[in-house]
Amino acid sequence: MPTVNSVSQTTHKTGAPIQADIITPDILKVHFIDVGQADASLVLCDGESMLIDGGNAEDSDLIYSYLKKQGVDHLNYIVNTHPHEDHVGGLAGALNYATVEYAFAPTTSYDSKAFNSFVKYLNKQNRGIIVPEVGDSFSLGSASVQVLGPVRTSDDPNNNSIVLKVIHDEISFLFAGDAEREEEQDILDKGFKLDSTVLKVGHHGSESSTTYPFLREIMPTFAVISVGNNNSYGHPTDNTLSRLRDADAKVMRTDMQGDIIFVSDGKSVTYTVERNANANTLVAGFNLTTPTESKTKETIKETTKVTTSTTNSPSGTKYILNTNTKKFHYPDCKSVKQMSEKNKLETTQSKSEIIAQGYSPCGNCNP
Repeated sequence: MPTVNSVSQTTHKTGAPIQADIITPDILKVHFIDVGQADASLVLCDGESMLIDGGNAEDSDLIYSYLKKQGVDHLNYIVNTHPHEDHVGGLAGALNYATVEYAFAPTTSYDSKAFNSFVKYLNKQNRGIIVPEVGDSFSLGSASVQVLGPVRTSDDPNNNSIVLKVIHDEISFLFAGDAEREEEQDILDKGFKLDSTVLKVGHHGSESSTTYPFLREIMPTFAVISVGNNNSYGHPTDNTLSRLRDADAKVMRTDMQGDIIFVSDGKSVTYTVERNANANTLVAGFNLTTPTESKTKETIKETTKVTTSTTNSPSGTKYILNTNTKKFHYPDCKSVKQMSEKNKLETTQSKSEIIAQGYSPCGNCNP
């Protein structure tokens, strides 16, 4: 059993002792793996690793190869956010390559071939499923991982998703699984601190997820949507993209940009995308139509750095505040052009003064 710290001071369902180690932050890497209309993320920190979902069953070879390429032959944690095939299917591939220490899922049984295959390969390693409780936390190297959901059991597997927040000093990632508005509201009602640098958008950008109340508490600089090209669901939807636009989040998508990798040193975060670094990610749906847009093995090293530094620009520099989203921008930022006039406020205050008022820098213009 991992060392688990419970915010609510309850014990883990397996009765494990609690208390997570605190370590000086080093390097955290988060890989959002392109598995089409599915989900898979690999989190690496200080030699420890966590795989969150594994795509569809047909992605088993891809997950196997991805772990091998990263040199990850042992997983400290494997997390199946919920038992739908597009999240659990490829975990069998992971277990065919890597050993695992602890496996988390919201349920220990589900009547599907994909979930039963996951259980089968866990059993081959003499591992069982641990059902975490809300408020539990555990360490991953110098990062800590907090369980935010599901708050209560739902008949809908999507609303029974494990929702996690990974905290690396001043940088954080929130993984929303396929949680929909009901589970989002449950999490809001618990009063967790949700603000995060990066949001893995819930349910592939579905209309039923990423509601305004939930998003307002998170206020991410980046929002990553794991979604398949030309999918039959119409994901991500116009309404979800509109909400992310209103939040001034820089949207990144696996259907357009392939694998997306973030690196955090605890104070700042950088990212690389596999292709189409300058794609318009705020258009609903996506259909690859030209050879130049198709996926290649070459990774585009377009890197942007976002930092929590409060180093000030020269005196007199103008900024535009969005009083609704609590973001601040350079005047020529594209987000300013989309901003409602009633929410717009110009200032020449220093960055440190603006941040002290509760504002955070825009992820597009990086003031």
